[in-house]
Amino acid sequence: MRGGNQSVVSEFVLLGLTTSLEMQPVLCLVFSVFYVSGILGNLFIVLTVVSDSHLHSPMYFLLANLSFIDIWVSSSAAPKMISDLFKERKVISLQGCIVQMFFIHVIGGTEMVLLIVMALDRYVAICRPLHYLTIMNFRICGLLVVTAWTIGIIHSLIQLVFVVNLPFCGSNEVDSFYCDLPRFIRLACKNTYRLELMVTANSGFISLGTFFILIMSYIFILVTVRQHSSNGLSKAFSTLSAHITVVVLFFGPCIFVYLWPFPTVPVDKFLAIFDVIITPFLNPTIYSFRNKEMKVAMRRLLSQILSFRKPF
Repeated sequence: MRGGNQSVVSEFVLLGLTTSLEMQPVLCLVFSVFYVSGILGNLFIVLTVVSDSHLHSPMYFLLANLSFIDIWVSSSAAPKMISDLFKERKVISLQGCIVQMFFIHVIGGTEMVLLIVMALDRYVAICRPLHYLTIMNFRICGLLVVTAWTIGIIHSLIQLVFVVNLPFCGSNEVDSFYCDLPRFIRLACKNTYRLELMVTANSGFISLGTFFILIMSYIFILVTVRQHSSNGLSKAFSTLSAHITVVVLFFGPCIFVYLWPFPTVPVDKFLAIFDVIITPFLNPTIYSFRNKEMKVAMRRLLSQILSFRKPF
C-alpha cells in the first residue's frame, strides 16, 4: 500500500487528449467524421461481400471478417473518447476499464491472427493457384476465423487474469483517452515489474514476431513468383501491397506502445488515435478502392439500394 489513509480506487480519471477548450469541438468533429466514415465503410464492405455472389470466395470472405473486426476496433474506444470531449471530468469505473481492455486485446489478438491467415491465403493464391480452392475452401476458412477469435480471447484472458485483482489505492489518473494495460498496471499499489514484463512479452514480442513473420512471408512469395515468372512479379506486388500496408499500420503502433521502454505521452496518444480511428478508416480504402472487382460490386450494391429507395 502506498499510504495507510488512502482509499481503495473504484474508478479512474481519463486525462484525455487535451485540456484546451478551443480544441475539443474541433477534435470532436474530426474524430466523429473518421469514426462514422470508418464504420460505414467497413459495414459496406461486409454487406457487399455477403450480398454479391461474385465475391463469394475465400479472399473476400477473409476481407469481410477483417472489416467486421475493424468495426469493433473503432467501437471499443472511439465512442467514449468522442463523448468525453464534452465532459470536464472523464471517468471510467474499474470494472468498465477491465472490460474495455479485455475487448481491445481480444479484437487486437484476433486481427493479428486474421492477418496471418490472409497472408496464407495470398501465398496459396499466388504460389499454388491450381490448388487454391481445394486448400482454401470455405470450411477451412471458417475454421481459421474461429481459431483467430479463440486465440484472441485466450491472448486477452492470459493478461487480464493476472491484473484483474490488482489493488489500487493511490493515483487513479490515466494519461490517455482509454484504458490500456501498461498505464493500468503502473497505477497498482504493488510492485508490477513482472506483470509489465508479461505484458511486454505477450503483446509486444508477439506483435514484433508476427510482424516479421508476415513481412518474411511476403518476401518469400515475391521471390517465389520471380523465380517462376518475372512478368508476374509486378502483379504479385500490386496484390500484396495492400496487405503489407495494412500490416504496417496495424503492427507499427502495437510494437511501439508495448516495446518502447521510454513512454512518451504525446507519441503514445497519437499512435493510439491512429490505431483506434485512422487505421479502421483507411483499411476499407486500401483494400476496396484498389480492387476492381470490389469496386464494381460496391457500385452494383449501391445502385440496388438507390433503386429500392425510389418511390413508385
